[in-house]
Amino acid sequence: MTFPSKVKIVEVGPRDGLQNEKETIPADIKIALINQLTAAGFANIEAASFVSPKWVPQMATSTEVMAGITRKQGVIYSALTPNMQGLTAALAANADEMVIFGSASEAFSQKNINCSIADSIERFRDVALAAKQAGKRLRGSISCAFGCPYQGEVSIPAVIDVLQRMRDLGCDEIDIADTIGVGTPNKVKTVMQALVQEFPIDRLSGHFHDTYGQALANIYASLDVGISIYHASVAGLGGCPYAKGATGNVATEDVLYLMQGLGIETGIDLDAVVEAGQFISQHLGRKGSSRAGNAIAAKRASV
Repeated sequence: MTFPSKVKIVEVGPRDGLQNEKETIPADIKIALINQLTAAGFANIEAASFVSPKWVPQMATSTEVMAGITRKQGVIYSALTPNMQGLTAALAANADEMVIFGSASEAFSQKNINCSIADSIERFRDVALAAKQAGKRLRGSISCAFGCPYQGEVSIPAVIDVLQRMRDLGCDEIDIADTIGVGTPNKVKTVMQALVQEFPIDRLSGHFHDTYGQALANIYASLDVGISIYHASVAGLGGCPYAKGATGNVATEDVLYLMQGLGIETGIDLDAVVEAGQFISQHLGRKGSSRAGNAIAAKRASV
């Protein structure tokens, strides 16, 4: 199959990337980052998470952040909504897209939320219904689709089962996530080829972590299947909680550099994303993990 001529990059840095940072990041810094990403041309930005601050303290400012950002018409600002309380808060904050999540690994589901996969998805039924009744987009995210830190291998039928459950809840888009970054191109291609038989290919997305340095190769393999939506995090924000010191989300700058080299349209200004990456990295007091971002920034500084 020929590669898609255009892809959508979902920027997840402001939520998935920042949520595990130990030091509290002020709302105005998050707002400034989201505004920079909006200006860079992203069509979809994961901006907030309406979970209990007790579990994710970093996201306690989500209402303030959503109220403070400068919105651009046509841009989808997404929020994680784990329950009805979270959905109510996300609706009040005028999030455009509600995100629900489930694992393809039974062991991961039991260890993390003390219930089965089937029960975890069932819990989202009311959330999905309410989101749809409010006229909002609904996105489902499947974690551990290529491997689990507890059970190891995850079967393709297990991933298909969760995909079908999310499809039946009315998800407009479904993310296939390599939560621990163990996927390799052949495995990724095989899984994606199976999933496109069950759900429209233009509404499936790849969410790859770079723990083992395979994220870009896995995106390339997914492009070969025809997948045209990818998640990425500016400056490579976000670690992997299951591999100490390992990187998490693939860096947006690296993905954009790849797409640019392949002649695939993204509608995003790479230079502007590099600036956003440098901005948040400076605030965090450390160098970002984007190789392309750091190389471009260093080249600029030497001119």
